[in-house]
Amino acid sequence: MSLTSPPTKSLARAPSAAELFTPKLITVLREGYGLSDLRADLFAGLTVAIVALPLSMAIAIASGVTPERGLFTAAIGGFLISALGGSRFQIGGPAAAFTVLVASTVARHGLDGLLLATIMAGLLLLAMGAFRLGSYIKFIPYPVTVGFISGIAVILFIGQIRDLLGLTIPEDPAEIAGKLQVLAASLPTINPAAVGISAGSILVIVAFRRWAPQVPGILVAVVLGAVAVWLLGLPVETIGTRFGGIPSTLPAPSLPDISLAKIQAVIPDAVAFALLGAIESLLSAMVADGMTGRRHRSNMELVGQGIANIGSALFGGITATGTVARTATNVRSGAHSPLAGMFHSAFIVLFMLVAAPLASYIPLASLAGVLAVVAWNMAEKHAFVTLVRTSVGDAVVLILTFGLTVLVGLTEAIVVGFALGTLLFLHRMAQSADVEMHVPPVPGDSADVPGRPYDAATATDPDVAVYRITGAFFFGAAAMVGAVLDRIADRHKAFIIDFSAVPFIDSTAANTIAAVAHKAVRHGVLTFASGATPATQRMLERHGAGAQTMTFSPTLEDAVAAAHVAVRRG
Repeated sequence: MSLTSPPTKSLARAPSAAELFTPKLITVLREGYGLSDLRADLFAGLTVAIVALPLSMAIAIASGVTPERGLFTAAIGGFLISALGGSRFQIGGPAAAFTVLVASTVARHGLDGLLLATIMAGLLLLAMGAFRLGSYIKFIPYPVTVGFISGIAVILFIGQIRDLLGLTIPEDPAEIAGKLQVLAASLPTINPAAVGISAGSILVIVAFRRWAPQVPGILVAVVLGAVAVWLLGLPVETIGTRFGGIPSTLPAPSLPDISLAKIQAVIPDAVAFALLGAIESLLSAMVADGMTGRRHRSNMELVGQGIANIGSALFGGITATGTVARTATNVRSGAHSPLAGMFHSAFIVLFMLVAAPLASYIPLASLAGVLAVVAWNMAEKHAFVTLVRTSVGDAVVLILTFGLTVLVGLTEAIVVGFALGTLLFLHRMAQSADVEMHVPPVPGDSADVPGRPYDAATATDPDVAVYRITGAFFFGAAAMVGAVLDRIADRHKAFIIDFSAVPFIDSTAANTIAAVAHKAVRHGVLTFASGATPATQRMLERHGAGAQTMTFSPTLEDAVAAAHVAVRRG
């Protein structure tokens, strides 16, 4: 497929290698950094740290390690991700998506195996960034992404049932089927006090998120839970009773035990860490781009993530990656630069120095409630239902990826899902060739249309930009097209996407167009679609690019005329 657009002065030369691999922190400092920027970053960093404190400990516990290792990850990994990454707003640290992989790695190889796998994953991420593979990470089909994220959310929630109910269980199997059997057999040991603490924590988080979103409901819930346990002497497990509290300082850096046999044993885990880390971090950076109109450097981001994982493991932390929720909180808190993320890490260390003894009173039921809410928010519920309703093929890929994630493993789910997504694309290519022969899936060279002179006005119009997509618009091309269309919001009052030469569009591409259209709405840019077939229009509407965000016109000429009328009125 191909994408054409009017030549404009803003389409500058390709960036050099030095520019591509310059951390965003250096770029920001070169642009100029004032006292007001510093104040904004300090406030944003403090706000994110308040959210990250309980989350980091909860994620570490869910990952099968002690709570302080989550704090080490947020402090060291988070600092390096912000300082050396390719995004202005990325907040790094332990991520809920990794709990399943980390816990299974610890169960098989112990803590030293986990730290070694994290270092190896960091080296892999460094190599991926150095070889400029960041752009290719986005080629994973949308149903696969939704399937494995939703699957991880389900596993994360199942992992919290023990502490949510205060169950007493002899052992906690890593496999979901075995875990569910053990949980069911342990139901008679339910602790009513733990249930009350976890339910209360969930209600507090939900209430603050709905009626006072500016207040950190997660921290309030955890503090209230700790106060209730301390005042009432409730018989529930706490960080102190299970783990003996947390240290007040960072440990000295050290290497885990390394041997050739152990390296060979943890290679699959390191690959899984690197793959999921790349996906999570670039997804988080793209979310920040959509909220701010800025653009991250994907390969530099991978380099920063690689260094951060090596640093985190050397200080005893677990796998670090960009985190969507904390990054979004950083943006909403008014962050101006990567210094906000660095300040967030500094505040984490300050908490350890000053308030570590108080963490011993935190009930595990409260932290389980926090992760239950995180799991609910992680699950791509709306996207899941949309994909199931939109296409049988997408539904098969989605459900199979989801099922493999929950029952088998993340790596197998991604590999099988990607393979099925590719087969689905080839099947749709064949269908389009049979049904709509007037629009070839792969366009060839052709002469200009006789009698139709070139009109330079369309290409040079300062108000209205026209982008023509040619050929099959599927997951392999969605990232590139999205990156091009993402640049229009700053330069035009309206833009038109011409689909007249598109034989079909898949869910990944439709989701990309919907994201671009929603961003254009936020920036006051009018969006038009021309020449879309009924099937293409239905796919776009199902994924959120409907009448509220886009205006559909039968031909490009109609769209251009409608755009000019709308611009004059606006």
